[in-house]
Amino acid sequence: MSSVPQGLPDVVGWKPEGPPPFTPYIAPETKLRELTPRAVIVGTILGMIFGASSLYLVLKVGLTVSASIPVAVISITLFRILSKMGARNATILENNIVQTAGSAGESIAFGVGVTMPAILILGFDLEITRVMLVAILGGLIGILMMIPLRRALIVAQHGILKYPEGTACAEVLKAGASDESRAAASEEAKREQEALGGAGTSAKTIFTGFGIGLIYKTINIAFRGWKDVPEKVFGPPFTAASVSVEISPELLGVGYIIGPRIASIMCAGGVLAYLVLIPMIKYFGASLGAPLAPEATALIKDMSPGAIRNAYVLYIGAGAVAAGGIISVFRSLPIIWHGIRGGLRDLSSTKTAEETAATPRTDRDLSMKVVLIGIIALILVIAFSNPLYVGGTGIAARVAAAILIIIFGFLFVTVSSRLTGEIGSSSNPISGMTVATLLLTCLCFVILRWTGSQYFVTALSIGAIVCIASSNGGTTSQDLKTGFLVGATPRAQQISILIGALASALVLGPILLKLNDAGSVYVPVGGAPAGVSAGNAQPGEVADPKDYHGRDHVKGALLNGGTDTKEYNVWFRNDASGGNAEKYLVDDSGKPVYYVDPGINGTIRKLPNGQDVPKFDAPKATLMSYIIKGILGGQLPWGLVLLGVMIAVVLELSGIPSLAFAVGVYLPLSSSSPILIGGLIRWAVDKWIAKKHAGKNLTEEQLVAEGDKSPGVLMASGYIAGGAIAGIIIAFLAGVPAMRGLNERIADFSARNPMFEGGAADALSLIPFAILIILLYLTGREKLLAHRET
Repeated sequence: MSSVPQGLPDVVGWKPEGPPPFTPYIAPETKLRELTPRAVIVGTILGMIFGASSLYLVLKVGLTVSASIPVAVISITLFRILSKMGARNATILENNIVQTAGSAGESIAFGVGVTMPAILILGFDLEITRVMLVAILGGLIGILMMIPLRRALIVAQHGILKYPEGTACAEVLKAGASDESRAAASEEAKREQEALGGAGTSAKTIFTGFGIGLIYKTINIAFRGWKDVPEKVFGPPFTAASVSVEISPELLGVGYIIGPRIASIMCAGGVLAYLVLIPMIKYFGASLGAPLAPEATALIKDMSPGAIRNAYVLYIGAGAVAAGGIISVFRSLPIIWHGIRGGLRDLSSTKTAEETAATPRTDRDLSMKVVLIGIIALILVIAFSNPLYVGGTGIAARVAAAILIIIFGFLFVTVSSRLTGEIGSSSNPISGMTVATLLLTCLCFVILRWTGSQYFVTALSIGAIVCIASSNGGTTSQDLKTGFLVGATPRAQQISILIGALASALVLGPILLKLNDAGSVYVPVGGAPAGVSAGNAQPGEVADPKDYHGRDHVKGALLNGGTDTKEYNVWFRNDASGGNAEKYLVDDSGKPVYYVDPGINGTIRKLPNGQDVPKFDAPKATLMSYIIKGILGGQLPWGLVLLGVMIAVVLELSGIPSLAFAVGVYLPLSSSSPILIGGLIRWAVDKWIAKKHAGKNLTEEQLVAEGDKSPGVLMASGYIAGGAIAGIIIAFLAGVPAMRGLNERIADFSARNPMFEGGAADALSLIPFAILIILLYLTGREKLLAHRET
């Protein structure tokens, strides 16, 4: 028996003895329909739909939700309906292919929405070819990198890395399995179902959790039934300290699945940020009479805890995430190399048909030849793709950029996969890893003296591709974990997600440009009404023709109404003082005709005629632009970044895994506190399970396995699924104009709702969340929805 329980991943100095024996739901020797055209097509279409909704959501609030479980639920429902109409029902492996192909769109959308709008802020055009190239390259790199990592992270660390969303998705697929799939299930899977009271009881538990999660989140978010993030901000003598909790069912479910140790380490990072660093900055900075860099305008004494976090603690968190990620990768190198070596053996030897047939179906990946050829092709494409660069970027910079992308891609895909295994996709700080990529990339550029504005787009292109790669790598690892649990063929999953990623990447670029155009307002220079900015171009200022960026016409709304079908030259006016660049349409003489207030990060939200203009704040993209300008302009607060690095080093020296802690520093405390609550419920349930099996002399690993099979995991999986589906539906409906009247009525109701507004709202909103906690605990204790022996 190992000295550290299997539920404690990433512990310094501890090495696992090997993966525990495991037989999936569909045994390796069993053959079922899997990579069928209908499954790939349905998954690809759903991926594009969910990708579009996720892009909208990330531009609005900087967040998105995992699409795998919603796609799996839709697939099960769709094929079940078709079976009633005479078609053949899908097998569990076909439904798994649908969710695998369908999950790609959401992860690529997050990467695109976090990075690409920063191009506008930096003063360059949001070209369709640039956006599509970045999306395609990032998506493919993330998937190709995960092929050799599958054996190392999914197989070798089974029972250690939990992959909560992947586990929940597998439970959804098993609960909705067709009769054909249940008949083909392995003997171990059938015995496990019997122990839980049969397939009917398992399905009842997970779909009860699904229903509760869906209804709870819909009432909470869509109808504003109660405050979604209760918060307490402390006054003197603990000024600016705060505690908060995002009372969502999916984060509670994630915490239950990953268990108490990693949940508590992650939450400890949030405690350091919100109960130590922020109050400390407030205490020492409150007496300052001038803004403290990097903040340029506000005084610390006037800043809220959130403002202090955004101005200072985010940089500390980004440094901690970067250092923790690199340390985690180095610690994982023996396991990673073992997995890659297995793939290289496949590359160096030519297998006979008999040897290929002897390889278990559930261990067949795409060949390493595909990976290596794909990576070489990607390097060439990256180096010679003009849209990724701006004039003046030589071939040396391009080749260096391609090599950096591959190196950082491998690094952060590995980190992303480990993190999704430890804390789940919902808490995976992809933006933090993008910040770390930009920090390292721009540092390399500074060393090479590539600090001109022409290198801004190169740096951002590297960050964007790595961001999408790490996002898609994390999603791919969740999908592969789901496949590992249900008995899928890895090669079939890898093919399906490559197809889904490529299709989603092709449509997300045009959607991003369309969203920006729809919210753009064209302000006539010299004719703007009082109080409306027409940019900072000075009277009589004329654009230089060499600064033109092609020609364009009015694509959004004219401020004063009417239409204009003429074509103009596009001019990006850079601010000499270092402010954001501004876009103008100028006539052939160079005179500005229209100042373009973009749909993304624009300021004009209402036209003089009263018409609302849809705007997208893209908060994460704004942070990326600040970092690029800060480093290449020599203004980044390296002191804050290095503080984060030292926090990670101190934790490692103390024997504590720094990566999960660093994520807690970077993310809001409200995101990690519900995960801690879920972990504590799991701890209480596991204590009960240990007492239940006290006379059986079970090892620590066996007790953890019993906890992983408990009804509480099914209920938690249902919470995750229901919350994710509700999040997607809410995101879709948020952009429907016909919903505006209903939204206004809901807003009127919420203003009078004591659980949403008022002094008691924070306390009252905890009541529904407490009900969620009690239901999860009682289900784990087998007091609810349990199989009763007769």
